[in-house]
Formats: sequence, C-alpha cells, structure tokens
Amino acid sequence: MNHAPNPRALSLDPITVEVISAALHSIVEETGEALIRASYSTNIKERRDCSTALFDTAGNTLCQAEHIPIHLGSFIGIVPHILKLHPLEDMRPGDVFIGNDAYAGGGTHLPDIVLAEPIFVDGQIVAWTVNLAHHSDFADRGHAHIYQEGLRIPPVRLYRAGELNKDVLDLILLNCQVPRERLSDLRAQMAANRVGVQRFQALCAKYGVPTVMAAGSALLDYAERKMRAGIAAMPDGSWTFEDVFESSEVDHQIPLKVKVTISGDEMHFDFESPDQYRAGMNMTYTALLATVYYVAKSVVDPSILPNSGLSRPLMVRAREGTILNCTHPAAVNGRVQTCQRVSDLILGALAQAVPERVTACSNSVCTVATFIGQRKDDGAIWVYLETMGGGGGARATKDGLDGVHMHVTNTSNLPVEALENEYPLTLLRYELVDDSGGVGMNRGGMGLRRVYRADADCRVRVDVSRVTSKSWGLQGGGSGGHGAIECGPGVVFDRDSASLKAGQWFAIVSPGAGGYGPASARDKKMVARDLAEGAISAATARDAYDFSA
Repeated sequence: MNHAPNPRALSLDPITVEVISAALHSIVEETGEALIRASYSTNIKERRDCSTALFDTAGNTLCQAEHIPIHLGSFIGIVPHILKLHPLEDMRPGDVFIGNDAYAGGGTHLPDIVLAEPIFVDGQIVAWTVNLAHHSDFADRGHAHIYQEGLRIPPVRLYRAGELNKDVLDLILLNCQVPRERLSDLRAQMAANRVGVQRFQALCAKYGVPTVMAAGSALLDYAERKMRAGIAAMPDGSWTFEDVFESSEVDHQIPLKVKVTISGDEMHFDFESPDQYRAGMNMTYTALLATVYYVAKSVVDPSILPNSGLSRPLMVRAREGTILNCTHPAAVNGRVQTCQRVSDLILGALAQAVPERVTACSNSVCTVATFIGQRKDDGAIWVYLETMGGGGGARATKDGLDGVHMHVTNTSNLPVEALENEYPLTLLRYELVDDSGGVGMNRGGMGLRRVYRADADCRVRVDVSRVTSKSWGLQGGGSGGHGAIECGPGVVFDRDSASLKAGQWFAIVSPGAGGYGPASARDKKMVARDLAEGAISAATARDAYDFSA
C-alpha cells in the first residue's frame, strides 16, 4: 500500500488554508447532523449526546465539531490504538473499527462507542473520519471496577472492506439491554461516517491530496501559534487552587488540587488527587487531557481552532493510579462528574492570573438520572438517560446563565413531550430554582428542579453533586445553591439508587453557580427585603452580608 505524502513538503497560501479549514469544519458538522437525524434513541436524536471529528493519518485531530468537549478524550486514543493493533497494509476501503474501552481502546467510559473509518484516495489512507455516540444502555450495574460497567470493546473491525462482520455485531447486541436501539444507533453512526468519507474524498478531488494534507498540517501549526501567543500575553507565575468533590458513591469529600504555571508561551498543569476509588468517578488520562484542553482554549483564546495543535504548549501531569489519572481496572462510568469539577478547579487557579477572563464556579457537575424498567406489552427492557443543566458561573460583565450545561458537557434536556411519549414517566414540574444563584455584582446562574412521577414500576440512579459543598464565587461573589434529591412519599434512596412504584415521585435539584463581584449597598437592601419576606434563605442572606462594601 502506498503511504501518504509528507504534508510539510508543500507550502500553501493562507487563503487556500483558510478555505480548506472551513471545509473541514463543514464536514464534521454535516457528519454530526447526519448522525443525529438518522439515530433512533432519544439520547442522540433529541439530547444530541454525540460528537464527530476528522483525524490525519498519524491520529492527530484535524477538526472536531462543536458538540461535547469530553468526547475528545475518547477521540484522542482510538486511532493510535487502531494503528497499534492493525497494520496499515491490511486495511482496505470500507473497513470500520469499533471500540469503547478505557484501557484497551482509547475510550473514557463504556457507553461512548466510537466508530472510526480510514478515508482512502487513490489506494492510500489520507485521513480518518470518527464519530462517537453515547449509547444509554448499560444501566443498573455496579461501579466497583471496569468489569461491572458494561461490555468492553477493543478496536476491532465491525466492517471489513464494506462487509458487516455480523459475528462481532451479534456479540455486542447480545450484551446490550436495549439491542434494538443499539442496532439503530450503530447504523446511524455508520451512515454518518459514510458522509465524512464522501465529503473528504470530494475535498481531495477538488484540491488534490497533497494540498489538503499540507493544509491540515498548517492548521495544526496555526493552532499552536495562536495558543502560544495567547499564553505569552498572560502573566508569568504559578497559581494553586483547591476544591472538594463529593459523590453519592462515597461518604466523604474528596480533595482535589491543581497548580497552574505559566512560563513564556507554555502552560503547565500539575494535579494532586487521592488514589483511585472502587467507584465510578475515576478519570483516565485522556479524559483529563480533554478537560484541560477545553479550559485552556476557552480562557486563552476561544477562537483557536479545535485541533491537536493547540495542545502542544500544554503540559499535564497527574500521578498514575489516582482519581485524575486512573489505571486498570478502575471504574470510570461517572468520569464526567469529576471532569466538571476539574474544569472549575483550573478556572479557580487561572482566576488569580486573569480574573476578567474567568467565570465564577459553575454548577460543577453533570447531573444525571438513569431509569430502567420493563414494558408491560412485550416485557422488553427500556432505559432512559437524562442529564440536567444547572447554574452557569457569573462573569465579570454579566450574570451567569440559568439552567444550562457547562464545560465539558453540551447536551440538551430531553423535551417533556418526547420523554412522556416514549417512556412510562411524567414530568410534574420543570423549573428554575429560585435563590440558587450566588449573589454579587453579577448573579450566578440558577439550578434546575425536575420532578418525575413513575407511571410504571422502575429503578432510577441519580448522580448529583454539590450536596455538601457549594460552587464558589469570585471577587467577593456569593456561593451557589446546593444540589439535592427530594423524595416523595414512600421513595427511599440507597445512596444513589431507588426503586419506584407506579405513582411515586421524586425530584432532582441541580446546583446553582457562584456570583461575581461584591454586592452593592442597593443589593444588600434588596437581600434584607427578600429575607424579611421569606423569599430567600438566611444562608444566602448571610453570604450577601459577608461582602465588603
């Protein structure tokens, strides 16, 4: 097989590079929309819990669609794992690789299944189209270690030269609780990859393979230059920040710490955390990298292209075998909860260097509810996963956003009509939580309350955080409100899980976010009035009065 030409051997004018950059963005966005439109499960077609990307032949990210930042953690590892296990000489057009494993497949948790397909032009591989979909199937399982969390798939061929390996597909579907959804969503992923292959081949036909590959290399270098320039414009120094993370899987707060050092045009991140737990909140190193890259890009320069070049000036260290850099066989299903806290941890450090660029602490969690039950008509298992937004941190010039997904998550809430049409659940209330945003010159965003009624017997598992801690404010801003689970009559949670009988209800409250800047005298008068009228709690009023004048 012919190998791809050296992309650095050809120099291009900036206009051509920019045109090809826009084309790459168009390809990944169209691929993502194809996946969403063709999918079957509510988690993808409604909540858009998926991502798409293009990679060069070495496995470097050329372009990632603006979907879910944490999915970069799975993308980082999948192509290098494929290249390690499968020789390029054995690959043919129409080969498609599938994988999800956190330790032998480059993934970050098992529900995120990745399909990667090499793109051939004139008999040579010139790029990879890759997509990821969160398959909300692996419910009602333990999280002591990775073997309890679902089916582990190393990078194997799902299609060989365009022909389906039915044995592989049958093995996967047999281990799924809702195989009909999995089959349909996997077909949607295949359709999306076909779009990526065709569009990239058309791009190569228009400009030529050497030009497209040289442009890809130039875009990586351009992202690196912009990141280095942005870092160099920030003050040199080291800043440390500490926070705690709590989960319903453990009975105590877990300390987390980061030291961010800026030196010239490089930024170093040194993390400290306890040893990994027999619980699902551990993060693989690629999940940590994805989190760091997202925060660095958003603070240094949000306009930097989302490709591998931006990571070159960023050095990330965390001791192996810890919560933030776990090793086999640690459980990782709830890693996004920890990633969210790490995002705000980094912002807390950078706020000491560039406070005007950083928000106060957001809700610091991805609040998740996963329901599982059996349908009365045919006994089939149904699984419904939902993630809730919360408060967005207040900014130097604006209030925080209310009831939104923040940081490494970027999904939607399932519309009430879709939820009640497809599952035996009724949403009794869906509202912003008054008094949950931290007070200050600019108010923190409010959390959400969703009240669910089971219309048939089922089980539910809930991940919520900031139950015993609060999202911190900046520059004298107040802290956000707590997250919580509120139980109706007869509902009892055993840590994070409960059995629901038909007619029973419970509520999930997502945390509010921190405020920015001290409250003014007028603010304090309003706080005093609201306290007297019972509109806010004494704790929130106390936060406000603690501000300097």
